[in-house]
Amino acid sequence: MDARILLVAPFQDLYEVAEKVVMEQFADAHACVKVIQGNLQECMEAVKQEIESGTEVIISRGGTATLIEQNVDIPVLPIEVGVLDILRAMMTNGKYPDKVGIAGFENVIYGCEEMESLLGIHFYEIYLHEEAEAETKIKEALAHGVELIVGDAISVKLAAKLGVPAIMIHSGREAVYKVIREAQIIGNIRRQEKEKSVLVRTMIDQSAEAIIATDTDNRITLFNSMAEKLFCISHFEALGKSLFEVIPALRLCETDTIHDVIEDIQQFGDKTIAVKKAILQLADETIGRIYTLQNVSQIQKLEQNVRKKLHKKGLVAKMQMEDIIGTSSICIAMKKKAVKYALTQSTILVTGDSGTGKEVLVQSIHNLSTRANGPFVAVNCAALPEHLLESELFGYEEGSFTGAKRGGRQGLFELAHGGTLFLDEIGEMPISLQSRLLRVLQEKEIMHIGGDSVIPVDVRIIAATNQNLAKMIEEKVFRADLYYRLNILRIHVPTLQDRREDIPLLAKELVKKLGRVNLNVQRLDSGALEYLKQCSWQGNIRQLANIIERVMLLSDGPVITKQDIVEARDEANTDIEQGIEEERDFSTDNLGRMEKDTLLRVLSEEKFNYSRAAIRLGIHRTTLWRKLNKK
Repeated sequence: MDARILLVAPFQDLYEVAEKVVMEQFADAHACVKVIQGNLQECMEAVKQEIESGTEVIISRGGTATLIEQNVDIPVLPIEVGVLDILRAMMTNGKYPDKVGIAGFENVIYGCEEMESLLGIHFYEIYLHEEAEAETKIKEALAHGVELIVGDAISVKLAAKLGVPAIMIHSGREAVYKVIREAQIIGNIRRQEKEKSVLVRTMIDQSAEAIIATDTDNRITLFNSMAEKLFCISHFEALGKSLFEVIPALRLCETDTIHDVIEDIQQFGDKTIAVKKAILQLADETIGRIYTLQNVSQIQKLEQNVRKKLHKKGLVAKMQMEDIIGTSSICIAMKKKAVKYALTQSTILVTGDSGTGKEVLVQSIHNLSTRANGPFVAVNCAALPEHLLESELFGYEEGSFTGAKRGGRQGLFELAHGGTLFLDEIGEMPISLQSRLLRVLQEKEIMHIGGDSVIPVDVRIIAATNQNLAKMIEEKVFRADLYYRLNILRIHVPTLQDRREDIPLLAKELVKKLGRVNLNVQRLDSGALEYLKQCSWQGNIRQLANIIERVMLLSDGPVITKQDIVEARDEANTDIEQGIEEERDFSTDNLGRMEKDTLLRVLSEEKFNYSRAAIRLGIHRTTLWRKLNKK
C-alpha cells in the first residue's frame, strides 16, 4: 500500500489542476492522494484531522506550506514555482516594465534570478518570511522603482490594495506532478522505516530478555518492558538517566577495554541475573552500549519447558515397577533394591543375561526417581559404529566432519539433561569412548565434537550389560576406572531359570497383552502352564514371549494346551539347532583364518577406512573392529 498524501491547495485554480493531475497520472493511487482547498489558518483544522487519519506527507504552496510545516511533525513538501510558471504568468500581461518585483515565500521565488539573463529584465526579489511583513516589503520594492508585482496570492492581494499592477503565479501541471512523485517516494521510505521501527520495537518489547541501551555518556536511551519487570522501574523514570544511577550493580560489568563483549552473572538483590554487554558501533565510531539481561530462574524455566517438549516427543520411560511381573523371592528382592536405588542420584549398573528385562527395570527406576518428569534417553552402545556413537552421545558443531548437519547437533547427554541416560550394552562401547564417558561422570560436563567450550549437564547414568565386565578389564577391553564409576549401585536381573515360579504369571500376562494376535485365544490350561515352568529358557523372557506369540498365532481354540506349546517349541528349537550347526561349521579354525584374511584384505583396499570397509562387507563398523581384534 502506498503512503497517504494530502495536497492543500491555497486557491481554486491550483485545486482544479491538482485534481486533474491526480486523476490522470495517479489513478491507481487515487485513494492515497487527497486534495483539499484551504489557505493559511483556515486549513489547519482539516490538516490536523487528516494527520490523525494517517496522512504521512503534506504538499502545499507558498505561505500555506510554510505555516503547515511550522505546526506539524511530518514532511511538508512545497510546490516549487519554476521559470516556466513565472513566464506563463508574465505572458498573460502582454508586455511588462523594465523592473518587475517577484514576491512571495522562498519556496515560490526560488531560482527566479535565472530569468534576468533570459528576458533582459531586472527582477527585484521580495522574500516574505511571514504574512505580517508583506505590506512593508512590497512598499520597499515600490520605492526601488518596481512597477509590476508577480507573486503568490498574498502578494497580489496586497499589491492591489496599494494600487500596483500584480499578476498571480499559477503552478503548472508539471510542477504538481513532480511534487506528488517526490511525496510518494518520501512517504514510502517513511512507511518502510516505520514498519522496520515497529518490527524492531515489537521484537525488543516481546523479548524474553531485558534490553537496555545507553549512549556514550552511559545515559539510558532504551529500556524495554522486560527491563521494567526485572528491575521494577518504569522506562519513563529510566530514560535519560545514568545507567549506573538507575542500576548501580551494572558497574561491575565495566572494563577498561573499548571493543568488548562481556558475559557475566550478577546478583541484584534476591535475583541472580545473567548479563551480556556489547559495544554499539556505527562505522568506526562507538555510539553506545547495549545490555541484555535475564533472570537465571527464567532461563531454568525455559529449559524445563524445552525438556518437557522433548519428553513429549518420545524421550519418555513408559514402564512402571508394576510392569515387572513376579512374586518369587528373588524378583521381590530385586524390585525392593530398585525402589531404594531410584530415590538416589547415584549411577547404577544393571547386569543380567539377554532377554531378562533389564530396560523395563531401568525405565521403572527412572519413573520412581525425582527425575521422572525429565527426559529418559536410551542408546544401545552395540548398535552404532564408534564415530557415530560418539557424535550421538556428545553432539557436534557445524562443519566438524564430513556430513555434519548444518548448525550442528545436540548430543544425547544434552537431550537427557535433568533426566536419565540409559547406556545399554555398555560392554560394547569402544575403549576410546570410555575415557570420554568417564570424564562426563567425573566433571558433569561435555564438549561437542569440533567444539571449544564445555557444556554442563545434569544427567543420571544407568548402564546395563550382559557381559562379565571384570573379565573384560583383565582382557584390557574395558577400563577399570570406568567400571568402578559405573558400579556404585548394582542390580542383577535374574534369569527365568532362577525364578521358575514366575513363569506361569508371565505367560498369563503375555497372553493378555498379545490378545490382538488372536482374539479367539483366552487362556492357557494348567498343563501348558506347568510345562512352561519345566522348560529351559535360554533366551529368558524374550524367548518366552516369542513362544507365546507363536502358539497364539497357530492356535485354533480358546485354550492353549501343553501340546500346542510342545509343537511351537519343537519348531523353534529346530531353527536354533540349524543356526548352531551353521555357526559350528563357520567357526572352524580354517574358516576363522579365512574370514580374518578377507576382512584385512578389504580393509587394506579401502586404505584402512573402517567405515567404507564395513559398508562393503555389509556389517557394522563395530562388528568389523571386534572380529579383527578377537583373540
